[in-house]
Amino acid sequence: MAGAVSRRTLMQGVGAAAFLGGSAAVLPFFGTDGAKQTPASCPSTDLSESEKELIISNWQAYIDPMGQDDSTLNDFQDATGITVSYTDDVTDNVEFFAKIRNQLGSCEPIERDIIVLTDWMASRIIQLGWIQELDHDNLPNVDKYLLPNLQQVPWDPGRKYSVPWQSGLTGVAYNAALVDEVGSFSELLTRSDLKGKVTMLSEMRDTMGFMLKVVGADPEKFTDEEWQEAIDELGTAVGDGQIRQFTGNEYVRLLGSGDIVACEAWSGDVIQIQFDNPDIKFVVPEEGLSLWSDNMLVPNLATHKANAEAWMNYYYDPKVAAELAAWVNYICPVQGAREEMEKIDPSLVDNPLIFPDDDFLAATFNFMALSENEAKVYEQDWSDVTEG
Repeated sequence: MAGAVSRRTLMQGVGAAAFLGGSAAVLPFFGTDGAKQTPASCPSTDLSESEKELIISNWQAYIDPMGQDDSTLNDFQDATGITVSYTDDVTDNVEFFAKIRNQLGSCEPIERDIIVLTDWMASRIIQLGWIQELDHDNLPNVDKYLLPNLQQVPWDPGRKYSVPWQSGLTGVAYNAALVDEVGSFSELLTRSDLKGKVTMLSEMRDTMGFMLKVVGADPEKFTDEEWQEAIDELGTAVGDGQIRQFTGNEYVRLLGSGDIVACEAWSGDVIQIQFDNPDIKFVVPEEGLSLWSDNMLVPNLATHKANAEAWMNYYYDPKVAAELAAWVNYICPVQGAREEMEKIDPSLVDNPLIFPDDDFLAATFNFMALSENEAKVYEQDWSDVTEG
């Protein structure tokens, strides 16, 4: 089924750098104002009609095995006549940003037609003007089948520039063999039986979205004062020793071994743990769930935009989406795929971490799009607390 490598390792490397006492986690994102582009300053030419090619960069283990004759990628090539060069060289949002920033900031090609990045990074490079606007006339399946909760995001209204590849949830996980149910994020911060046995995620937006909820603020629209209250609350929990550490998805190992008993967790990781350890439970905390996506984007100077849109539209066919979801085990963003999954793997049909129902999704929230200055200030505040 799914690969062992989680797609949500986006801040693992950055978190490690932070714990070494440096500020490298902050540096890659700033000082980019001079690298902004516009359609006029960096026009792109589409050669899709004459060149049936497509170059894709995606996360590791994020597609069904391409070596099989009936893989979704091979079926796409057969159906469209488009030859796909697919690489899994996106291993970390920060590192990938570092790879492409000089070229895209200078209006130079990166030799890719689709890149797949997480919401917050997608927002960043859209703001910089590095992404081409999509032609929704070429995306009828996307417009018809994209889950309603993903149709409008604050950083890309109307999905003009982005299409979700897969989605996931951030919530709470605990080891039922070692501790009573943990029903809220607040409990992670305060329960004495959890002290020193709790981890939070090293991705600022994931953790601080919940911290804003804890202090009564809206993660999708908050003030500097509310941010400060939330970061102070987190600092208190760190200072009191309640939080053991901030991690990427290495919490999987810690939770499975019993080194921690509860944590902030990503849904796809928990599915993987549960295959081997059914005592690991994923909880919808009282504060709700953070909903995120890894998004397909067409960078400036990509020369096969229409071919890229054909790929996006193909993967929004519910049958194809179900075949993909049966392997990756993250939230399928395509309506109708659940019904198709009945024919592929009925055991996955009722898993809310792959096919959440409306009530499940009603509890989700996103994180506010940040300006350049806000991001700089907030990332520094975050670094000050998590570096301890």
